[in-house]
Amino acid sequence: MTKEQKAQYIDELAAELSTAGVFYLADTSELTVETINQLRRRCFQSNIRLKVVKNTLLSKAMNQVEGKDYGQLQEVLAGPTSIMFSEVGNLPAKIIKDFRKKSAKPILKGAFIDEAIFIGDEQLDTLVSLKSKEELVGEIIGLLQSPAKNVISALKGQGGKIAGILKTLEERA
Repeated sequence: MTKEQKAQYIDELAAELSTAGVFYLADTSELTVETINQLRRRCFQSNIRLKVVKNTLLSKAMNQVEGKDYGQLQEVLAGPTSIMFSEVGNLPAKIIKDFRKKSAKPILKGAFIDEAIFIGDEQLDTLVSLKSKEELVGEIIGLLQSPAKNVISALKGQGGKIAGILKTLEERA
């Protein structure tokens, strides 16, 4: 790779990093071609972009990005690294965890999710349990609707009782 090609690759990677709200760094070394192709297929089906990157080029691209602090993520850039770009924060973690039922790898090196940084493979369960934006919105809507439903049902129930009492009082008079 020539210097011009490296510079262009770094610029492209920096542009991807600047627009990405979620990306995971993983070690996919020692996976067979067949296994890595299965991982790539599963990532593609889940709308996750998986690419193998050189650590030095990724580090330079991270330094080029303005307004984002990748902090300790640059410290985990050792050995083979794959980067997974996603729109949903917990989806790559779910794929890694599911994939590890059959294989010892990929191993999570770190993750960047909306300015939060997670370092190490022990963070995988935490990342799997994160809720996506759609799940959180659904929960909030459900919570907001339940008090309104309770008030309406109480008014309907109490309204029937009041109407019954008024009718009884009217009949007595």
